[in-house]
Amino acid sequence: MISVRDLTYTYMVGTPFEKTALKNISFDVAEGEVLAVAGHTGSGKSTLIQIVAGLIDVTVGAIEIDGLPVADKKIRRRVGIVFQYPEHQLFEETVEKDIAFGPRNFGLSDAEISARVDEAMRQVGLDAALKKVSPFELSGGQRRRAAIAGILALKPKYLILDEPTAGLDPLAKENLLQEIFGDVKRSGVTIILVSHNMDDIARFADRVIVLAQGEKIFTGTPRELFAQEKILQRAGLESPPITQLMKTLGVDKIVLSLDEAETAISGC
Repeated sequence: MISVRDLTYTYMVGTPFEKTALKNISFDVAEGEVLAVAGHTGSGKSTLIQIVAGLIDVTVGAIEIDGLPVADKKIRRRVGIVFQYPEHQLFEETVEKDIAFGPRNFGLSDAEISARVDEAMRQVGLDAALKKVSPFELSGGQRRRAAIAGILALKPKYLILDEPTAGLDPLAKENLLQEIFGDVKRSGVTIILVSHNMDDIARFADRVIVLAQGEKIFTGTPRELFAQEKILQRAGLESPPITQLMKTLGVDKIVLSLDEAETAISGC
């Protein structure tokens, strides 16, 4: 479990540019959960996930992962983070070598590394025939999958995704999301999803935290969030298109999917 307590973070303390990015944030992430973090640009989302991943030191408050402080070196192998456009970090000669880079630095055997590469490629839906191909010869969607596979090959217990489908075309985006929230989630990985796409949050998140100007203004299920118009307005967010459409049609129920919409209409 991840436990965040009374977290406050201020950039450039003592300078004219001092800015508090997070203010007294507390929440838990249960094992196996998909927790979404939503908010407008500048709300503190990126700062929050970097602190949870141990990339920024905690100054005020505390973060524990499986009962250990986030600064503990044992935690580093348990948390994997995928930033926006992770394919920019690809650099090896082949897809196989790129995915194997992290496990090899862990000192694993060749057999274990090979097994991890195969499993990670399968988890993200990347064809095994691409192993010996240069990552720079792949399509945009394939490069994104290869980069994420490199994180999965480390076998993190907790996976943080920062806008994982940014810049992808609709088909590549849908395929990647299905892989991540299908096979990867079934493997028992706990996922923190940072996204401004409310449709993705409605479909995949168990719970959602909403940030606005560094403050946590909501915690609950996606269905509970989309019933809170004032919260959405304050955070600069909108309900998914299907939810908005059903409200326009006068359906007195929060609808999150086409299947739910059909059921609600047939029951009218």
